[in-house]
Amino acid sequence: MKKKNKAIAPRAAKRLKRVVAGRKATPQRASSASAPRLSVAPNDAKSTIRRLRTQLARAMARIDELQASADTDFLLDIPNRRGFERELIRSIAYIKRYHASGALIVLDVDRLKPINDAFGHAAGDQVLKDIAATLSRQVRSSDVIGRLGGDEFALLLWNLSETDAKAKAASLEEAVDRLTFVFRGRAVTAGASAGVAILGPHAEARKALEEADSAMYVRKAQRRHEA
Repeated sequence: MKKKNKAIAPRAAKRLKRVVAGRKATPQRASSASAPRLSVAPNDAKSTIRRLRTQLARAMARIDELQASADTDFLLDIPNRRGFERELIRSIAYIKRYHASGALIVLDVDRLKPINDAFGHAAGDQVLKDIAATLSRQVRSSDVIGRLGGDEFALLLWNLSETDAKAKAASLEEAVDRLTFVFRGRAVTAGASAGVAILGPHAEARKALEEADSAMYVRKAQRRHEA
């Protein structure tokens, strides 16, 4: 009996080793079978890249449109206060860097409120449109005209001395004074008062606007006294 048991033991041990080896190998085969390889055709990848680039270009164009809309007065199609101040800051930076010069003119319509009260806001809007068109004809294409709000305009003019800037402000007043509007059979005029600030190497956008605005109110009081 002892000899028979000794003969059986090695065979059983071999079978046990084969079973254990088979169990260890099974998860490896299952793992490799459960992870199929993925591949993307080169043409599909190129098509996806082109599509993403097109979408990005459209998104950037839309952002530019929204930015321009945020900086533009919807009634007059000129820069609003935000857009004009942005342009003024850029221009002052250019003036400081390249030792250029410029002038800021703030122009306020004298009698827009009475026109609105008498004939309605549609009449006031027409006055503003005609004044904006008149101002555009009086300046160069390199100059900038903006609407600061309500009945107040601003003009950024390049390469003008203080004497020339004040003379230009006076000519802008005269051009607006000559405009005549007819509403409900009545002829009315609006008039305008202008103030000047010179833009030099030490200019700051906020202070320049305040200076021109203050000069405009002084001029408005003078015009009332002259009338």
